Amino acid sequence: MNQPPFEFAGHSIAPGTRAKIELPVAVLSDHTPVTMTVMIIHGRKPGPTVFVSGAIHGDEIIGVEIIRRLVRTKQLKSLSGTLICVPIVNTFGFINHTRYLPDRRDLNRSFPGAAKGSLAARLAKLFMAEIVARCDVGIDLHSAAEHRVNLPQIRIDGGSKRAMELAKAFAPPVIMVSKLRDGSLRHAARELGKDVLVYECGEALRFDETALRIGVTGILRVLREVGMIRQAKGIRSPLTPDISQSSEWVRAPMGGVLRAFKTIGAWIEEGEVIAALADPLGDREVEVLSPLTGIIIGRTMLPVMNEGDALFHIAEIVKPRTEDGHTGLEQAFEGHPLFDEDEIL
Repeated sequence: MNQPPFEFAGHSIAPGTRAKIELPVAVLSDHTPVTMTVMIIHGRKPGPTVFVSGAIHGDEIIGVEIIRRLVRTKQLKSLSGTLICVPIVNTFGFINHTRYLPDRRDLNRSFPGAAKGSLAARLAKLFMAEIVARCDVGIDLHSAAEHRVNLPQIRIDGGSKRAMELAKAFAPPVIMVSKLRDGSLRHAARELGKDVLVYECGEALRFDETALRIGVTGILRVLREVGMIRQAKGIRSPLTPDISQSSEWVRAPMGGVLRAFKTIGAWIEEGEVIAALADPLGDREVEVLSPLTGIIIGRTMLPVMNEGDALFHIAEIVKPRTEDGHTGLEQAFEGHPLFDEDEIL
């Protein structure tokens, strides 16, 4: 059974076709128009409507590349339903290599927005009205802030059983159950009854090939889970995600030069030495201990620290090591392919 055309911003997209649409956002001070590029892939058969968005924070560019690869995968040729892809939500920040908008506001603290509010509020309102409200599910792509790196992970709130099912289908190394933050896209979407998965990975202003491929295959697995695609070849995952209900940032006990002994993905025990801080000549040195047992899901990339600076983000997970001292996550990275190179661009 065919479905009717998809109507969007004055455009009609026929079933079995795709269209790139420039959605007007604002006009800069020199009267340069700014638009939001939206790719709509409208399947021949009825099905859910899902959005995938990137660069809500303008310097978190990894989502742009994930979406570029996603729209070129052959699995989408037999799509049911409608996929809406927005590679760059925050065009202002993307152009200027910054997290924020020109008004210095964080777009991901400005939802659901207001039609007569600040620039950030107006952009948030537009995205909610034109994209989120039309969809059943969303996948929002992020990276760590500048000078940090994140292990590939999915973040969801604990109030939705469906969100957990979709997160498990995505099959990242770690699923973080975290509270909704006021002003975030995830919170505003929840108010509308929409589930949004947040994929966190890599660094700001950088690409990471493993994180990119986990992202593309994870999205395809979610689309298969909701019945939008049928092909499974090339997107099976060897990972069973670890699920964490809490996490903690380890902070520098003093200023100095950091030597990190562990990195993202490492399994650590409570009380284990994970780094050392020393003054420039090494006359004073302090060991940094893990406050809990779990997996490092984020860390700083800078060696120069002030007292109180964030060093490691640890997801608390209670599980035993294997006999050879590895976790399932470490074994998956070391011994199994995370993707089929013939299937994913």
